Amino acid sequence: MATQNPPLDTIPIKARAIDLDFHYGSFQALKRVNFPVHDRRVTALIGPSGCGKSTLLRCFNRMHDLYPGNRYDGRIELFPDAIDLLQKDVDPIEVRMRLAMVFQKPNPFPKSIFENVAYGLRVRGIKKRSVVEDKVEESLRSAALWEEVKNRLDDVATSLSGGQQQRLCIARALATDPEVLLFDEPTSALDPIATGSIEELIGQLKSRVTILIVTHNMQQAARVSDFTAYMYLGEVLEFGWTDEIFLKPKHKRTEDYITGRMG
Repeated sequence: MATQNPPLDTIPIKARAIDLDFHYGSFQALKRVNFPVHDRRVTALIGPSGCGKSTLLRCFNRMHDLYPGNRYDGRIELFPDAIDLLQKDVDPIEVRMRLAMVFQKPNPFPKSIFENVAYGLRVRGIKKRSVVEDKVEESLRSAALWEEVKNRLDDVATSLSGGQQQRLCIARALATDPEVLLFDEPTSALDPIATGSIEELIGQLKSRVTILIVTHNMQQAARVSDFTAYMYLGEVLEFGWTDEIFLKPKHKRTEDYITGRMG
């Protein structure tokens, strides 16, 4: 007999979007988005191409601030302090330390493996060599990469394989002790073996950090996530436990997407 999921309102929340709109210039990409990101769980954003998944993800760490003409409306609250991440007096650099992002394609800096991981620590003003070394090792261990690179930390990061580069980017994100990890289709450029290692890593990391992941792969969403939000045309149409979304979707558009009737 299948176990019943506990009510959503009994699961602690780490962040939540409240009536979130987002505009690229005059184009409205997100429309009154409301959904929670539960603490130390994996939440997947799924939906057809162009529905706003990556746009929504990048609102959480203010990535859109880097380009002119973009506009947020509404709120994104981060708990336990209930700070609104979109307020103008909130430093977007600090937001990106607290909510770190791993992108679709591995993007190591043209530096050594060591300096890639140490980068965020240096941005934060941490200069003591022993502290930096300890944190680099800890982060590489957390990303399941230490044993593979411990004897070549001075090698340029681009000498690593694609899967290793993506785990290095995860280590770099972990080094600043983020509260949330944002993954934007982190395995779409990787082979099946590397994809499996990243998915396994996500399962290990959720015990210590909240994870929000965009994926176009519904099987991946089913494998790695506790919760799923289905997006369509800039809106979150349905949110819930992943097994319930996949087995008993409440919205016909969700059902059509999951069953392959709509791409």
